[in-house]
Amino acid sequence: MNVLCIINRKAVSSRKVRKELEERKVAINKMTMRITNKIKEIISKPFFSKYSTVMGLWTLLAVIAWLTKYFPGKYNNFSIFRQSFWHTLNELPLYAAYPEEYNDIFHYGPVFSLVVAPFAITPLWLGLLTWSVAQSLFLFWAVKMLPGIKRERIFIYWFCAHELLTSLFMSQFNISIAAIIVLAYVLIEKEKDVWAAFVIMLGTFTKLYGITGLAFFFFSRHKMKFSLSCVGWAVVMVVAPMILSGPDYIMSQYTGWFEDLSGKNSENLFALMQNISFLGMVRKISGSVSYSDIYLIIGGLLLFGLPYLRISQYKYEAFRKTLLASVLMFVVLFSTGSESSTYIIAFIGVAIWYTAVPWKRSTLDIVLMVFAFILTSMSPSDLFPKYIRVHYVYPYALKALPCMLIWLKLTFEMCTRSYNPVKA
Repeated sequence: MNVLCIINRKAVSSRKVRKELEERKVAINKMTMRITNKIKEIISKPFFSKYSTVMGLWTLLAVIAWLTKYFPGKYNNFSIFRQSFWHTLNELPLYAAYPEEYNDIFHYGPVFSLVVAPFAITPLWLGLLTWSVAQSLFLFWAVKMLPGIKRERIFIYWFCAHELLTSLFMSQFNISIAAIIVLAYVLIEKEKDVWAAFVIMLGTFTKLYGITGLAFFFFSRHKMKFSLSCVGWAVVMVVAPMILSGPDYIMSQYTGWFEDLSGKNSENLFALMQNISFLGMVRKISGSVSYSDIYLIIGGLLLFGLPYLRISQYKYEAFRKTLLASVLMFVVLFSTGSESSTYIIAFIGVAIWYTAVPWKRSTLDIVLMVFAFILTSMSPSDLFPKYIRVHYVYPYALKALPCMLIWLKLTFEMCTRSYNPVKA
């Protein structure tokens, strides 16, 4: 009898637990939907859904970043970029230390000296201001060129605004790299393969990240034209800096660039503000130096490549846009050079992933987006709890975690779901 009573009590208790869990799940779903609907309601209002409004916001963010950096004299990164032009012009070593001019070392390709030239020859205050505004508007324009409905692009602008500000505070070139990758995809979609090859090579010969634009090769309808254009533009990128300096000097700097990148990789492994990636997260959580990142990279490449096997899906725009999202996240998650400011690239990918698919997003997807916004985008700001940021987010590169989870889900979707808008 006692045994039956115990069993009965346990059964009742189990039902209560299940009921409580179910009620909690329903409550979370309702709360998530309320938040989502509220955001949609706000964004759908005419003022917030205008391109002029968002462009004004992105320009304002660039100006705010300039104000907070120029007057306190905190523009070290821009000083590095600016001086690369003058060092090239005077044939000084690009990858040497110049402690009297700035901290750290220049890590970009020699052609970058031409990219930064218009901002280097102007007064410092104007150069920094126009550099920030130009990058912000460049990415704005690239996103605006994406195929799809206006509502999707407006969502991307608002969702990524804070992450854009984080990158603007660092005066980083990552904003332009994000724009370059997006433009590479757009230009291939528009069958402008020559110009697609141009932006890919420009991105490659400035910060290497641009090479990921080659991932869209299989979507090109003019593969031979695209391939030859890449070779041609690669030659142009090598030769172009010779406008400023002699051939021998430029070629020696390319050698120095590759040596610099090789050394930087090992320095980044446990650096607090570097290697903020999936590679860094695993490395810093494990605390191990005994394994090579190549194993994780190979695994990542295999997962990245799996969707390419679904050739039947290539004809759907949503599938191709989702691959763009995958590229934008992959290049950050599997790079030891990723910093907090690099995540403007990955975050554009997160937003595209959420908006590109022809089916309705699930509660899990919404939760992942909220998680990404809180942990990835907000963690560097003062609005995020300082204790968690200092003791957990920074030491363990946790900024990468939400983007990694989203990328894994994206990969699973690309391997299993149909992107046919009719069947979705």
